[in-house]
Amino acid sequence: MICINSEQVENQQKRKAIKCVVWDLDNTLWDGVLLEDEQVYLRKSVVEIIKTLDKRGILQSLASKNEYTKAMTKLQETGLQDYFLYPQINWNSKVSSIKQIAKLINISIDTIAFIDDQLFELEEVSFSLPEILCINTADLEQVLDMPVMNPPFITEDSKNRRLMYISGIERQKAEEEFIGSQQDFLATLKMKFTISSAQEEDLQRAEELTVRTHQLNTTGYTYSYDELNQFRQSEQYKLLITDLEDKYGSYGKIGLALVECQANFWTVKLLLMSCRVMSRGVGTILLNYIMNLAKDKKVRLRAEFVSNDRNRMMYIAYKFAGFKEIEKQGDLVIFENDLTRIQPLPEYMQVEIIG
Repeated sequence: MICINSEQVENQQKRKAIKCVVWDLDNTLWDGVLLEDEQVYLRKSVVEIIKTLDKRGILQSLASKNEYTKAMTKLQETGLQDYFLYPQINWNSKVSSIKQIAKLINISIDTIAFIDDQLFELEEVSFSLPEILCINTADLEQVLDMPVMNPPFITEDSKNRRLMYISGIERQKAEEEFIGSQQDFLATLKMKFTISSAQEEDLQRAEELTVRTHQLNTTGYTYSYDELNQFRQSEQYKLLITDLEDKYGSYGKIGLALVECQANFWTVKLLLMSCRVMSRGVGTILLNYIMNLAKDKKVRLRAEFVSNDRNRMMYIAYKFAGFKEIEKQGDLVIFENDLTRIQPLPEYMQVEIIG
């Protein structure tokens, strides 16, 4: 049976989409125990499951109590080693390993699923991290059919998500080895940030961004494809989407903004950035662009902010950009900016405006 507690059963339809599946190895990914059996064999259909999840944009990792070198050698033999980001193969608790994976990928615990054959391991993880979806290996055949494993759209960014993370690991390694300031390192990346009006072909990714992005998100509002298409076609709204690339490759479409345009003032209804670009200094570029647009149109600029337990950084971004609170309605904060102080673009970033 799938190992979930009663609260998770009640909220199965409400739980967040899974962003990462963490696998055990022995008697889960393969039949047998690597350090005890003469040979171990991949479980039936496991390759199809791993590759299908990858195509859906769901990341995967490993939490296994095992000998690292021997386990990685076996994974290389199977051809699956590149599918797993930040594998935690050690003798630590599974709870500790999963926390480390979440930290390194920079996702919240409640977007992780954990697959293991040992009831003790499943119960320990479920007790210590109740937000995680724990799945018994006996139910492996059900994984691909679970609603939380089936995003409504599979975009190009989804298909390339793992490769983008691998590029990110290369960037991180280069940054750790770089001698100098962070700004000097960012200059070496030759980054290009593009802002454009969202087109119809961008809407699937735009919907995905509203659903998946929680940390660098000012309101947490989610919008469907149809709603976004209405905004895109309306003269009363601006729907802006951004992408970023550097010498290591593309980060994909990583930012979205929805601005309601009224006669005397505009309101930023939604501003978000993928957490993958948190350290790249791009968070304020889109906001500054909107501020300049509003200034050119001689309208006041307001912004909505809804606090949650993860998006305080966006509150700070508004304050840093000169927004001041003018109203508060429960969790909703209304900001306004007099547009007298707009920060210049960072020197290390090439910015291109399309449309």
